[in-house]
Amino acid sequence: MAGADRLPPEPGPDAGIDELQSDIDKTRSELGDTVAALSDKLDVKGRAQHKAAETKHAVVDRAHAATDAAKAKPAVPTAAVVAVLAAIGLLWWWRRR
Repeated sequence: MAGADRLPPEPGPDAGIDELQSDIDKTRSELGDTVAALSDKLDVKGRAQHKAAETKHAVVDRAHAATDAAKAKPAVPTAAVVAVLAAIGLLWWWRRR
């Protein structure tokens, strides 16, 4: 077992009550961390919601960037509007003749 190699040695037979209590507290804390990590990993709904929120923020950021880029270059939409109005005016003038 590779995981057992990484564990610190247990207190020896001549360990005092303080050492034993410290080892118990440390083990309890590590076990709590492990359980929390496994719970997070198994929480599919929570992970999906987190991923959806990240994606939403990315889309909103891209939309803001696109809006800012469009505001920075208003000449292109303005030119398109002018061209459409000119075409409508030209058609109106041509039909009236």
